Amino acid sequence: MKKDRLIKTAVVGVGHLGQHHARLYSIMDGVELVGVSDTDEKAGRKIAEKYGTAFFSNPDDLIGKVEAVNVATPTVHHYAVAQKFLENGVHTLVEKPITADPAEALSLVETADSKNVILQVGHVERFNGAVIAVREYISNPRYIEVIRISPYPQRSLDIGVVMDLMIHDIDIILSFVHSPVAKIDSTAASVLSKNEDIANCRIVFENGCVATVTASRISYKAERKIRVFENDRYISLDYGKQKFTVYRKKKDNVESIKDIEVKRPRIRKTEPLAEELRDFISCVREGRSPQVSGRHGLNALRLVLRILDNIKNGSRRHEEK
Repeated sequence: MKKDRLIKTAVVGVGHLGQHHARLYSIMDGVELVGVSDTDEKAGRKIAEKYGTAFFSNPDDLIGKVEAVNVATPTVHHYAVAQKFLENGVHTLVEKPITADPAEALSLVETADSKNVILQVGHVERFNGAVIAVREYISNPRYIEVIRISPYPQRSLDIGVVMDLMIHDIDIILSFVHSPVAKIDSTAASVLSKNEDIANCRIVFENGCVATVTASRISYKAERKIRVFENDRYISLDYGKQKFTVYRKKKDNVESIKDIEVKRPRIRKTEPLAEELRDFISCVREGRSPQVSGRHGLNALRLVLRILDNIKNGSRRHEEK
């Protein structure tokens, strides 16, 4: 297998996010964007023309023409589209969430395994320069605090804020804390849409670590931050600015601020989506496992669904009192 061979790709679903997949593939070295597909033919043809590729009204027509495909359709269509490509031996990157149903997600994982093809899930924050760099400073988190807020999006919303935004941080937390979840306590409110627009969750892990996560899409400003506390250090990371600070005690008995070491590592800032796609293409070319596998996507989905169930049942219990 030549490690410098041209990888033929396509993007299915070129709306709000998928169009950027097409943009990046159109300029990426070692990649040929064979085509794009979308249920909105007018919009799809416009993207195809913009990035110098072909438009396919039926994504099935891409089978046999590409080695890898990105699925960026609405979540409800992830399973049907991705399963068809995987069954036909096409390496597949599915935007997050992997699916809306864990049984469907597991089916995708099993199909990828049986066909010996790559299934990667688009948890893009894993490729944030700060997240990549901070891992060497995190060993045993005891408390994690996350806030992810943004203005109401000008795009189609087929899912609530937990599945749309909070799932990013759930995936990051699961990559930091290697322990089963013991307890969840969540609340949410639907302010502007039929789904929850703001949510808060407290997650207790069996190893004692606690994580509190807030996600909102009804803010006037955008903010994406995570703070990680360990027994001898505190780390504050800003996803948007791709920077973090490590506060660590210099000695056991801290008497003043002088006994605290403050470190701000230099970080190579990246376009996370570009890094994610490069990693996917590298996996295809080299035959290696992706950093965010189908099983990682399934684990994040399962926890998010537990949170949503907790929100629903918690609200019901309060109404019954």
